[in-house]
Amino acid sequence: MGPTFPPGHRRTDRQGALHARPHGPGSPPRPASAPPAARGRRRLSSTRLIAPERRRGRAAEAGLLAAMDRFVWTSGLLEINETLVIQQRGVRIYDGEEKIKFDAGTLLLSTHRLIWRDQKNHECCMAIPLSQIVFIEEQAAGIGKSAKIVVHLHPAPASKEPGPFQSSKNSYIKLSFKEHGQIEFYRRLSEEMTQRRWENMPVSQSLQTNRGPQPGRIRAVGIVGIERKLEEKRKETDKNISEAFEDLSKLMVKAKEMVELSKSIANKIKEKQGDITEDETIRFKSYLLSMGIANPVTRETYGSGTQYHMQLAKQLVGILQAPLEERGGIMSLTEVYCLVNRARGMELLSPEDLVNACKMLEALKLPLRLRVFDSGVMVIELQSHKEEEMVASALETVSEKGSLTSEEFAKLVGMSVLLAKERLLLAEKMGHLCRDDSVEGLRFYPNLFMTQS
Repeated sequence: MGPTFPPGHRRTDRQGALHARPHGPGSPPRPASAPPAARGRRRLSSTRLIAPERRRGRAAEAGLLAAMDRFVWTSGLLEINETLVIQQRGVRIYDGEEKIKFDAGTLLLSTHRLIWRDQKNHECCMAIPLSQIVFIEEQAAGIGKSAKIVVHLHPAPASKEPGPFQSSKNSYIKLSFKEHGQIEFYRRLSEEMTQRRWENMPVSQSLQTNRGPQPGRIRAVGIVGIERKLEEKRKETDKNISEAFEDLSKLMVKAKEMVELSKSIANKIKEKQGDITEDETIRFKSYLLSMGIANPVTRETYGSGTQYHMQLAKQLVGILQAPLEERGGIMSLTEVYCLVNRARGMELLSPEDLVNACKMLEALKLPLRLRVFDSGVMVIELQSHKEEEMVASALETVSEKGSLTSEEFAKLVGMSVLLAKERLLLAEKMGHLCRDDSVEGLRFYPNLFMTQS
């Protein structure tokens, strides 16, 4: 006879069967175990987990309970014979079930490696060869949990390069996809594991050895690490500057050689030597002019005194006369400076030399002259440029529109705002215009006292 229990008392045995005493006289006894169908369903659900659990067990034995120590530091650059397959942002790495510091990065799959790069610190980049993977499996997303890919790994080789961890208690890692994309990534990774392309195209050994200094980035922490990183950056900057100036020096040497060559050819054309037709001569001269002046006036040729500025003034006429005629006969000295130096190529002018040369234009009776407005603005204009015509044109334009600002006037006549304002101020000085200077800006009107009287 079994043990007696108080009325309403219940107990659970080791198999999970529920026993109860009757609540009262005549009550039917409750079943001692679940129906057979229910027992069958439980066994089926547990049977589904047997194969993956066994596989995990085999991977754990093969991996010697270590996972994150498979990763090695890398530059993140693809090596020879290596091809990028797919990449996905927002991937977090778990060491087994444990969260680690690598929580937000870009995961790259190549034909040879899985590469993880930190999205904030691009210098933090590590990789694991695909040959280290035993098998992979998917883990569906849940409430508050993102989908994951579980990667089971072989033990690390004895010759493994340094990485973020020296040892770990897990035989697998999890890749958590916060921004989705795990389905396509799993498919492509499965294809690479099946094709095993890394066996057909081994990477260059010379490039693999370039990853040696990477551990220093993690070990150098604190102030010492910051100072070391700043020193490395300074050395790299110095190296880049040295290489840039070396290339610039080579370019200047080549440019001087090309200038000498163009002078030689120009002299031969001038002397009419060789079988060169007139059309070829004209075409070649146009090429030289498009590159710059064939024979620029330099201090080496004419010294640094008055003779140099006189020759420079004559050369300015040849450069500026056509552009001045196209632009209404007047240009600011800033525009002139840019135009002249662009034409001279390597033999650049200083602003002081340009001003001194422009001051000699009128004394040499050349078709150009330097003009200084009351505001101090300096311009170069043609000798044929008449002040009265300029003022009359400004008055006519302002009268047609009723009133204009210097910006509106510049847009209408097609010149710079600086020159447009000087022209309006000159017309005001001569009494043809008057101004309204308010918070909205300076606006010019026709002077009705002059026109109506």
